[in-house]
Amino acid sequence: MKNSFKELFKTLLIAGSIAIFFRSIFFEPFNIPSGSMIPTLLVGDYLFVSKYSYGYSKYSFPFGLGPIKDRVLYKTPQRGDVIVFRKPGDETIDYIKRLVALPNDTVQVKEGILYINSKKAKRIKTNIGIMKNIFGDEKVFTQYDETFDGSNTHKIIEASDNDPFDDTILFKVPADHFFFMGDNRDNSRDSRTPEVGFVPKKNLIGKAEIIFFSHNSTASIFEFWKWHKAIRFSRVGKAIE
Repeated sequence: MKNSFKELFKTLLIAGSIAIFFRSIFFEPFNIPSGSMIPTLLVGDYLFVSKYSYGYSKYSFPFGLGPIKDRVLYKTPQRGDVIVFRKPGDETIDYIKRLVALPNDTVQVKEGILYINSKKAKRIKTNIGIMKNIFGDEKVFTQYDETFDGSNTHKIIEASDNDPFDDTILFKVPADHFFFMGDNRDNSRDSRTPEVGFVPKKNLIGKAEIIFFSHNSTASIFEFWKWHKAIRFSRVGKAIE
């Protein structure tokens, strides 16, 4: 009996070590709890983040316990990447946003239009719909295809072009820092706000790669007869762009 317990403990220890190693070095699962990245990511999406995309920092490891001062094996992120990072000032919180500006870039929003290094982003209207904002009120949202230097085309939504975050000061991104914005431009706390601000290089966790599961919260785990309506099958396996 004693040997059986010892073998079980050893097996669990090995399995746990392998899981921690895999999550720290290769991929880590994350779920989306808020609508700040709509329409790219929806509440209830579960995705894999590649930990190796930008190298490793202490925040690549559980509880931020990695013995790394800055980053090792560093690779520069690309504008337009969707990235998970630790919130500056409270590194216990994970955020996911789109990378807009790199170190030494300037960035500004004027009348809802994004300008990077004084160059206006291309924005093409593609759809109009109704959804609830963070206060539960229904609002009309316009969807656009947006493209800026160094990025592929991605989708964003705007409630209007005169909300508080639609006109900002001119930001100058410091060295070794990054500027992030949510795709739900009028409902995202991001680098436009003092709450987040510029994100240090060491706070990057990894690049969001693929959605492996998605549900709309209309069925609990025990209501299996409702699962077919709750699971968003069309989003499973979708690459994040």
